[in-house]
Amino acid sequence: MKRLLIFLFMFFVASLPLSAQDALLNYEPKVLLVTAHPDDDALFSATIFKTTKLLGGKVDLALMTNGEGGYTYSTLGNFIYNKELDKEEIGRQYLPGIRKQELMAGGEIVGIRNYFFFDQPDFYYTEDVHETLEKWNTDWVHERLVQILKDGDYDFMFLMLPFEQFHGHHKASAVLGLQAMKELPVEERPIALQAFIRRGEDPGVEFTQMEGFPDTKVKEGVLFEFDRSQTFGANDRLNYNIISNWVIAEHKSQGTMQLLMQTGDKVVEQYWFNALNGDDKLQKVTEYFEAVNKAQP
Repeated sequence: MKRLLIFLFMFFVASLPLSAQDALLNYEPKVLLVTAHPDDDALFSATIFKTTKLLGGKVDLALMTNGEGGYTYSTLGNFIYNKELDKEEIGRQYLPGIRKQELMAGGEIVGIRNYFFFDQPDFYYTEDVHETLEKWNTDWVHERLVQILKDGDYDFMFLMLPFEQFHGHHKASAVLGLQAMKELPVEERPIALQAFIRRGEDPGVEFTQMEGFPDTKVKEGVLFEFDRSQTFGANDRLNYNIISNWVIAEHKSQGTMQLLMQTGDKVVEQYWFNALNGDDKLQKVTEYFEAVNKAQP
């Protein structure tokens, strides 16, 4: 009888999914993405996929704009949606709905759970973060973001890296995310990570903080990465560029997005550690990215 029980126990253990047998983390990570436009989440796509599909985590998305400004590059989208989306008056009318659908189709691929739409105006391209903050309803955005953070009990908040030559909407989304985070007690705050990508042998963006916005300061010498060219599968013929390409392909109203698709090229998602977090949070981030890099289908 004893041997039978031991056998049944061993059979049960062997039949458990790998995540239950050999968990890379002792918790299921919860992440809030804060982005500006309905395709910006592609920046984080491989790390999101690993978090939701391989680490049992949950990822939600807070989207600042309605995406109407994307009409500029919607010429090919005209043939998909049978509307003249590259004409400003038509694009601004229909793109907010179309781009939400595209976003959620891409989100289904990587496992995004919830969407919080802020529908702020996507007025035009500018690198001026001050202009963006003036044109958005920032008081309302701030209050809603604070509530989302309080309700979500997130481990991490992913933001866009607000470097100087970046879109002002991207910068503003990072500023607003960090301002909202500061409203929470220190012990209840998610760990803020500001992200961008580098390609090939390019050393990538150098960043310390955005001028005039000390909340965006990062801890120097600390950078976490996930290389999308990491291989897996039969004969190591697959890599995580596939995930990014699938997400990008959903955004058919945005022609230039497709130019960012990759094959076997080296594309690395980089995450800067925000100084507001405090050094005591470094270990948790280190362990998280070790798990992201180790987890495989």
